[in-house]
Amino acid sequence: MSINIKRNVLLNPGPATTTDSVKLAQLVPDICPREKEFGDMLRAMKGDVVRIVHGDPEIYTAVFFCGSGTVNIDAAVSSLLPEGGKMLVIDNGAYSARAAEACRYYGLPHIDLESSVTDIPDMNAIEKVLRSNPEISTVYACHHETGTGLLNPVREIGALAHACGKVFIVDTTSTYAMLPIDIEKDNIDFLMSSAQKGLMAVTGLSFIVGDRSILEESKSYPKRSYYCNLYAQYDFFERQGEMHFTPPVQAVYAARQAIAEYWGEGEEGKWARHRRVWKALVDGVTELGFRMLIPEEKQAGLGVAVLYPADPAWDFTKVHDYCYARGFTIYPGKVANLPTFRLCSLGAIDTPDIEAFFCVFKRALAACGVTSCAP
Repeated sequence: MSINIKRNVLLNPGPATTTDSVKLAQLVPDICPREKEFGDMLRAMKGDVVRIVHGDPEIYTAVFFCGSGTVNIDAAVSSLLPEGGKMLVIDNGAYSARAAEACRYYGLPHIDLESSVTDIPDMNAIEKVLRSNPEISTVYACHHETGTGLLNPVREIGALAHACGKVFIVDTTSTYAMLPIDIEKDNIDFLMSSAQKGLMAVTGLSFIVGDRSILEESKSYPKRSYYCNLYAQYDFFERQGEMHFTPPVQAVYAARQAIAEYWGEGEEGKWARHRRVWKALVDGVTELGFRMLIPEEKQAGLGVAVLYPADPAWDFTKVHDYCYARGFTIYPGKVANLPTFRLCSLGAIDTPDIEAFFCVFKRALAACGVTSCAP
């Protein structure tokens, strides 16, 4: 079976370009999500999302939520802080800042350790805060800040957190199923992602993978959310074999197909593809004279943040609209005081798509009268 749907190349940081087979996977007979058949499918998928990060299913489990990736931040922050504990947020970008914001919304004790959004955090500063604040129970970091393309050293941060006896939570929303992750070797206790990112499925299904024993300990933690309580969702599935609240049924079927395609491409092959797409993006913007926000060696290899040109003819909206009308989506930046746009290497795309994109992008620049791309 085939479908006649225009294929768009999404260079935004998610949702990602999907395969036709993932789209078609949503065309299934209607089913009540309380049927055992559906619950069995979810159980198998829970095992898959643990295995993708090389987790031992005897130690790690997965909890599904209906919602965008931010539902994971909400659940992790509100559920994994014990009574009397304090959360340390390693804040060097828009998405780690979102965790600090969630702490403020819930009125949770926390330290917002802010640092430059264009550089990795200072390990000495993290250790100093941990040593001088024994009430810290939980450390939170973002693996890849898509606002800048910066890759944070989570393995090293996790080792430091564990050496101080802390639980380590990592937002891997934009690295999961792309950049290889080993949850144990990377010293991660809980990580999170959404189906529309690295799995290249559709929006609506998110999940947290974490240490089962810590998760079960959290049963006694203060309850701060009804819908997003991590233990409550875990416990309901363990007892009932289904999600506590109505799941996004069609999105689940799409995710199942996307997981099958992940195993088909393989971890190494998929990461190699994302890397070559990223390199094609880096080469393309560099050849045009643009400057990236951060140097290549600090980037995750999944997205490029590009500084606006100084040319007065530059108009992001006009360039975006020109490209969008021709099947390519570019994305605005997420750094408040630095005007940037972003190009990401997520999704079911490869280097020929990037070559086609730059042909269109060059025409967009010419149509706007941009003659210099220097910042």
